[in-house]
Amino acid sequence: MLKRLASTLTVVVALFSSLALPQKVFGAETQYFPVASSRVGPYSAMGTGYYGAQIDYMNYVNMTGGVNGVMLTWQECETEYNAVKTVECYQRLLEKDGQRIVVFDTLGTPGAYAVINRMAKDNVVLAQYGYGRTDGADGRVWPWVFNAASHYWSQIAVKLKFMAEIEGGIDKMKGKKIVHLHIDSAYGREPLPAMRKITSDWGMKLVEISIPPPGLEQQSQWLQIRRENPDWVTFWGAGSGMNSTAMTNAARINFPRDRMMYVTFGAAEEDMYPAGDAAIGTYAVANALPGEYPLVKDIKDKVYGSGKGNLADPNRIGSVYWNRGLGAAVMWIEALKNAQKMHNKVGKAVTGAEFRDGYEALNMTEARLTELGVGGMLAPFAISCANHEGAGKFAVMQWDGKKFNQVTGWEAPLDPKFIRGLVEDSAAKFAKENNITPKKCG
Repeated sequence: MLKRLASTLTVVVALFSSLALPQKVFGAETQYFPVASSRVGPYSAMGTGYYGAQIDYMNYVNMTGGVNGVMLTWQECETEYNAVKTVECYQRLLEKDGQRIVVFDTLGTPGAYAVINRMAKDNVVLAQYGYGRTDGADGRVWPWVFNAASHYWSQIAVKLKFMAEIEGGIDKMKGKKIVHLHIDSAYGREPLPAMRKITSDWGMKLVEISIPPPGLEQQSQWLQIRRENPDWVTFWGAGSGMNSTAMTNAARINFPRDRMMYVTFGAAEEDMYPAGDAAIGTYAVANALPGEYPLVKDIKDKVYGSGKGNLADPNRIGSVYWNRGLGAAVMWIEALKNAQKMHNKVGKAVTGAEFRDGYEALNMTEARLTELGVGGMLAPFAISCANHEGAGKFAVMQWDGKKFNQVTGWEAPLDPKFIRGLVEDSAAKFAKENNITPKKCG
């Protein structure tokens, strides 16, 4: 009987132990993140790669112990890269199970403009990963908005710098003609304030040509380009259909692809493949380089190896869009770690205000990026109270028909102070028009 009693007690203890384990896991601290994805429509290649990587990284973080034990949760809402639907998704994602979001990432300038004025009121960081409202880089006027890593005015300045190097110097740019061919949206027009000033200072002629979204019809615009006969074309498109259509049209009028420079949101493999040989020679810039960096490989092994990957096609792991989404998600988690440490909440969830402090304290040195497994994939950067841009650097790549080849290192504008001055002037104007007292930074 004693043996039977002991055996029964062992079973009871084992039963209660097995019940206690899930309760402990389910009772762990969590931090809720929104995923305002764009997996449907003409911009799907961009959205599936970018947001797929964010979910992959959050899965990876959870599989490796969370953020000091805090497990990540998330909820997804489809925006179709539409500003109205982005606002609807923001409202829908704002709270889940009693916990509010601390960050929002629209992956689109129109969507960012649509929600930007809600951030301070809702205590949510607007993480514009290289897109969005450029003067949000002035943290004194926009304390809840961040452009990291690097905004459109720095990007266009880096492109013009590269063109000048190809032409033999800034003095050789005088009299040159450049066409800015862009989608007719806030995103397509965003680089123009800096572009107009720089080209005017250099004595260049700037021709602005817009394309109605989704940008699949471009014949009349390219006929105009043939008439203008420019020296360079900067292409500001979105979606693989629009981006590849530009290259095929350029080939049709015999405009050289090595005189075309694509924006970051046209600088992905999915944008190049549909154009075939017409894409060969096209230049593009990146704020996250493609490749299988150590963290990329680790996610591939751990997350996809256990069948939890978010991409339908694992071959896209390490592509430009996927790596960019990974870079964005890495910043979220580093900000969360900072916030926990700064507010004595290690192992606990943080509030929106605490997360904002952690985001502003980001200091992604080359050593830290290497430690995380993304050294070389991203440019090192730091954020401060006043400067919410980060690196302000881009790498130029060129498509060879199969892959991108890196042409330059991480390049800054010729005059970063000049670009920063444009940002501050624009932010100050907005503050004055809206009766905003800029934050004082020590």
